Amino acid sequence: MFSILLKARVKRLAVFLGLVWSLSAVAVIETYEFSTPELEERYRALSQELRCPKCQNQNIADSNAPISQDLRALLFEKLEKGASDEVILEDMVARYGEFVRYRPDTRGAALWLWLAPALMLGAGIVLLIVLLRRTAGASTAGELELTSEERARLDRLINDKASKS
Repeated sequence: MFSILLKARVKRLAVFLGLVWSLSAVAVIETYEFSTPELEERYRALSQELRCPKCQNQNIADSNAPISQDLRALLFEKLEKGASDEVILEDMVARYGEFVRYRPDTRGAALWLWLAPALMLGAGIVLLIVLLRRTAGASTAGELELTSEERARLDRLINDKASKS
């Protein structure tokens, strides 16, 4: 009985290790020869910053999509030609839109996207304060101001209740 359980566990372990080992075959392998180590560092940083237009949740460094391969080749060419990081990012945004960047620009129309959560939170807090003050003011004003008729009726109800007890 013990040997059967041991064999089953060994088989599961072998399958697990085979799956883990096969995941390394999916990794992207770059074969670009950079003229300087600084260009290679810039390439790695920019390829992590740019999003794959097809995959949408992966950067171009991790994606095996054909469009990502093309973007990596384009990035390599631009770096070797001496383009700055800003120029490369502007060119990619011009081609594929602001979506291609994981950290969109904080100027212009995108500024509203960055500020919208804070503005909505502030507006919600202001609205909550106004509603709480209005509700608190209405309840205290109503409790303090009884007309003479209301006061007389209240006294009658209290007296009736006391006399029945």
